[in-house]
Amino acid sequence: MSEQGFVTGPLAPRVTASEKRGSAWGPYLADLGAAARPFILVPLLLLAWEGGVRAGLISPNLFPPPSAIFKALADLSEAGMLWGDVLASVTRVSIGFAFAALAGISLGLLLGRSPRLAAYLMPLIDMVRPISVIAWIPIAILWFGLGDRPAWFIIALGAFFPIFTNTYLGARSVSELHLRVAQCFGVGRFVFVRKVLVPSALPYILAGLRIGLGAGWMCVIAAELISATSGLGYMIQMARTTIETEKVLAGMVVIGLIGFAMNGAMLWLERALTRGARA
Repeated sequence: MSEQGFVTGPLAPRVTASEKRGSAWGPYLADLGAAARPFILVPLLLLAWEGGVRAGLISPNLFPPPSAIFKALADLSEAGMLWGDVLASVTRVSIGFAFAALAGISLGLLLGRSPRLAAYLMPLIDMVRPISVIAWIPIAILWFGLGDRPAWFIIALGAFFPIFTNTYLGARSVSELHLRVAQCFGVGRFVFVRKVLVPSALPYILAGLRIGLGAGWMCVIAAELISATSGLGYMIQMARTTIETEKVLAGMVVIGLIGFAMNGAMLWLERALTRGARA
């Protein structure tokens, strides 16, 4: 018997091949169970919702059952309206988010390493930040008219502040040791930004991009409800005017699914880039 109290040698219990395979698959099964755990509640809620409507406990006019919502999604998809609105919304978000990322990362890195400039600009940014993007919609329409340009502005504005704030904090958090090493080697400004500043602030930048993308996706729906003639927000607005509640909820389902996919893609990108930076 070993010091730990386990039986060893010829008297030790034998481990069969099936048990070895089971132990080898154990971590994968555990990961699969952990990945499936967040999706357990959704089917249960949908079943309870459907049952409540069919039992007369929930008004189908105010809360159409999931079966009616899925039918509305199928009808919109077959008519070709859904995919056109999805494409319009995603395109607007992509353009507005690109502007926000460029401005937010550039200004965040600049102010993070320039305390004197930050002392002048940060009070202005802190005053503009609390203003809701909804309040900017009338101004955006006056400045840019109807169509895509006011939506781009609203999306860029909503996504800018999370990106800027996280980038600014990342630039401020650069290790003092890294700064001293860069000074000792006399690296130029461009090399410092590329080799020291951006890699050090990368986790903050990626977190800001993920939050900013989610904020921009919410902003495009708000903009399309008022100033657009296409997109998921416009589709929801038209369904509201015709009192087609199932289409309103169908649009909300699509918005949630796309937002979930965007967040998952950004999380994957964040893990991949930070893993590569550590390597």
